[in-house]
Amino acid sequence: MRLRDLWAETWEALDANRGRSLLTVLGIVIGISAVIAMTALIGGVRQGLMGELGLDRARVITMGVYNGSQVRTEDIAKIEEGLPEYEYITGSSYGGGKVASDAKSVDGQVLGIAPHYFDVTGQKLVEGRTFTSGENDSASTVAILDKTSAHNLFGDEDALGQKVRIKGIEYRVVGLLENSQQTDPKGVTAYVPLKACVQRVTGYDNVDMLSGMAREGEDIDSLVTKTKDFLATYYHLSDEDVENGLYVSSMKSMIDSFNSVMFTFQLLMTSVASISLVVGGIGIMNMMLTNVTERIREIGLRKALGARRSDITRQFLLESVCLTLAGGAIGIVLGYLGAFALGGVATGLLASGDSGMSLTVTPVIEPMAVLGATGICVLIGVVFGYYPARRAAKLDPVESLHYQ
Repeated sequence: MRLRDLWAETWEALDANRGRSLLTVLGIVIGISAVIAMTALIGGVRQGLMGELGLDRARVITMGVYNGSQVRTEDIAKIEEGLPEYEYITGSSYGGGKVASDAKSVDGQVLGIAPHYFDVTGQKLVEGRTFTSGENDSASTVAILDKTSAHNLFGDEDALGQKVRIKGIEYRVVGLLENSQQTDPKGVTAYVPLKACVQRVTGYDNVDMLSGMAREGEDIDSLVTKTKDFLATYYHLSDEDVENGLYVSSMKSMIDSFNSVMFTFQLLMTSVASISLVVGGIGIMNMMLTNVTERIREIGLRKALGARRSDITRQFLLESVCLTLAGGAIGIVLGYLGAFALGGVATGLLASGDSGMSLTVTPVIEPMAVLGATGICVLIGVVFGYYPARRAAKLDPVESLHYQ
């Protein structure tokens, strides 16, 4: 039988039972749409979180010494010199207190930051500039605010060039940062040069956290181990101090853990959706068996006119696969429509909350997911359509022509 004739007969058979066909593929539609929507949403959440939390910077390694040893500001340059595998190493010191403008005084957080801090954290300046090397070295009274902090202090006024008071000392605002997941919607976070913080805010020379950006091509796991060994030697730490008071961790390990959790969740949800696909496949098989029974005389006539078993098998398999592909196509479209609708709702809820988190969930359209869904539909059509097709092919033409 020619392929064109095979397609024509298949379409005619399916078109004759459109209502039944649509109801039959409902399980396929639900299963495929669930898998597609879940895959798209998980991809969107992964991209959003990796950007928002900085998990897209696999070369970042954070360090801390908490055994009583003080990490001083002068140590940053020495550690950077001893670990040339890093492009740069930076540090930060945390302080708190009132941050005030002429109009308002707000409980805030003051972060003293070393050079390259924003290069490591990935925070972006939206206006103004960062600190110059001279301002860092001389502990200048300059500050950077995020957009929310600027609004909480100055309202709708332009904050650039304005003065803020931290512990009674005036700092000139030279830059504005985009908000991050850590932004306090009701508070103030002010960034000042590290030396200015330890001299005027905290009152003691201590760096709370070190962060480094590894050079391109460095093996991150090996560098984490080397960093631990270097810091243990530099600060004369015992084995117990290393175990309990030395912290060295890479973003890569966080990324691996995050991806593992997301993969497990995706696998679980796919398993649940596969139940609907199996149910849909059983529905396909039942419909095809019904079609075989209704068309026994037609099958007998075709065999009497010279149709081979393989022709009958191919026709019924093609009908089965066409049904599952139609259900898959509808499921893919509905899945992505549902994913974008849910992504918009999730983004709106996060933006309107008080968490300070402005995560944008944009579902990801993955070609491999579409190809995978298509392959699953073909497989279901073949697996669940094979038995009815073979049953039709084995019918005796004489008995079939006399079937009532």
